[in-house]
Amino acid sequence: MASSDSVTTCLSPPVHYVICKLGFEKKDVYDINNIMSENGEVCWQSITEHVHYLESDRSVDYIKSIRSLGPVCESVNLHFKSLTKDKFVVQYALWFQWTNYAELFLEVFDVLQYAQSTEVALGLMKLTSCLERALGDVHLLIGKDCPFLLRDLLASEQLAVVFGQVVMDVLRIFIGSPYGLNLRNVLWHGFASPKEIPAKYCAMLLFLTAGLGQLLQTYLLKTKYVLVHRPYVTFIRLEDLDAFPDLNHEMLCVAEELLQVSNFVLRTMLPFWMSALTAFKQSRYADCVILLLPQLEAGLRLLFTTTNNCPNRLLTAESSAFYTTFDEMLTKHLDNEEINQLPSVLEEPAMEFLWDFLNHQEGPRIRDHLSHGEINLKAFPREIANQLVAFAITLLCRFSDEDMVAFKEHLIIKPLMNCASCYHSRFHPISRLKKQVLECMKSIHLWHELPTVTEEQIQTLKGLEGNTEASMLVLKVAEILSQLQQQYSPCDFYNSDDPMSTVATERLLLELCARHISTLYSPRPVLEVLVVLRKICTQCHQVSEQVIASIKLRYQQWTEKTLRSRQRHNYLRMLNSIKFLSPVLRLILVLITLELVNVHLVCKKNPSDYHQYLKFLKSVLQYAENLVTYTSPEKNKWDETIQLTNKALLKIRKFNDGKLTLIQSAT
Repeated sequence: MASSDSVTTCLSPPVHYVICKLGFEKKDVYDINNIMSENGEVCWQSITEHVHYLESDRSVDYIKSIRSLGPVCESVNLHFKSLTKDKFVVQYALWFQWTNYAELFLEVFDVLQYAQSTEVALGLMKLTSCLERALGDVHLLIGKDCPFLLRDLLASEQLAVVFGQVVMDVLRIFIGSPYGLNLRNVLWHGFASPKEIPAKYCAMLLFLTAGLGQLLQTYLLKTKYVLVHRPYVTFIRLEDLDAFPDLNHEMLCVAEELLQVSNFVLRTMLPFWMSALTAFKQSRYADCVILLLPQLEAGLRLLFTTTNNCPNRLLTAESSAFYTTFDEMLTKHLDNEEINQLPSVLEEPAMEFLWDFLNHQEGPRIRDHLSHGEINLKAFPREIANQLVAFAITLLCRFSDEDMVAFKEHLIIKPLMNCASCYHSRFHPISRLKKQVLECMKSIHLWHELPTVTEEQIQTLKGLEGNTEASMLVLKVAEILSQLQQQYSPCDFYNSDDPMSTVATERLLLELCARHISTLYSPRPVLEVLVVLRKICTQCHQVSEQVIASIKLRYQQWTEKTLRSRQRHNYLRMLNSIKFLSPVLRLILVLITLELVNVHLVCKKNPSDYHQYLKFLKSVLQYAENLVTYTSPEKNKWDETIQLTNKALLKIRKFNDGKLTLIQSAT
């Protein structure tokens, strides 16, 4: 890995000029009283007159505009520094209410008083993400779908209607356009070092946010619309994220030592890393992660450019090209179709961790949610910060100099390194299906523990003899299950005496779900099959939950003698049906799990066989969906499940006999 000491900036010369120099070229001094009124109202005319347009197509001339706005930003910054906190609150607090997080903007004012570079950059990152979320809420006043990208949001007709086109042009000069200062992107993607972001631009965005609040109030009074804030994204089942142990003081101290020697850390970015660890110690978990994510991206970009021999891509791209970001670094191929070498250097566990936390749709997608203002920063979970800091520590350790063996063997760091080396994806569809299978298995297992009426009580009901069809179905299930188990492992799992053994089935499912299946860069056919398998499992789980709820309710009504005659017969039909429904559901779980462990073999099928295979899986899905309908409290069609199941078993048997399953391809 190239030395991180030699990199003095990650901003390309044109971008460095635009951010660090252009807005300082004009030395004009503007009277703040021409920019705002005595009570703090923004005089938009005095700002918009500094927006210049190209004669060719009337688009914004970003260079002229930034040069012209530079002194205005300076005037605003000096004014804010002259205000007391109380005076600022009186003048501006009301105008930040529209953002749904006024306290954040008051905190940014405090930061500007001391102008510590890392705090200014952090304030800007939080401010821009919160502003984006609020602008999205405004967009939804008159638009349906809110654009995902900030640049598209700022260019939308809806915001131009509310605020005016020239006001949106002012915003685009500061954020959202690669031709402008693009402050949000250069910070969130880890290109700008703390010293490269002028505080006066943070002050100006604070001022503009208040001005937008004033314009919005006028618009709302005129239209009688009510601004509604979308709810924040919340993280559920945080235990799914629990890969690393809880970080303690000693681990964080070692991490601080590692920062000084690791090649993963760009020297210019060291203050960000130190601030991230400090924030974690102070329980400011959102701040910690906001500071850390861009540095993970910067460190990985250094690794990416070194391993793929493209040093130029360490810098911000020109406005006509895309930046090299997480999205590109985690892909299988480079844009020239060559193989990306980063995955082989990072190795699969680290790649899976990054995909889990950043990309997979069912994962926390932490950077997306944070940078777009979708998370409540006041209640950010420690668990997520802990995982990201722990992972970062392992990268610091792995990519330190060769003579740092002592660090790598450090007793305090060793547990983290061990966890990192055996990490498996938790949010890839393969991993989610495994979890679904085991949860469904647990649900079906509960059937044995449910209260039910005795055989003697059943005999008291006339006209309800034992159903031989149900018994026949159990035999058919046993036969198919035996075949499947024997195909998988003739020695260990095939039990000729009792192929229907619940214990054997559960043992098989546990063993199958414990198997490692490659998740990185799953081909499209694999993902298509996984979608269907997961839907089947979801439907099976719903059947199980419906059966459990129905049995509990009917048994209670039976014991309380509140069941009418017809309901009693229906209850007994249900008891008869579940004799075969439990084995059938377990059969389907075994079938989809055996297919799962061999899912990559689907890529070897020719198009015709692949089509047939998908058609078969969809027929199993159709059966499961019908079962959900028939076993619902509204339908209660228990007798009909017999015929339905009979047809489904015939299809499964026929498909298995035709040697078309993936398990048979494997054997």
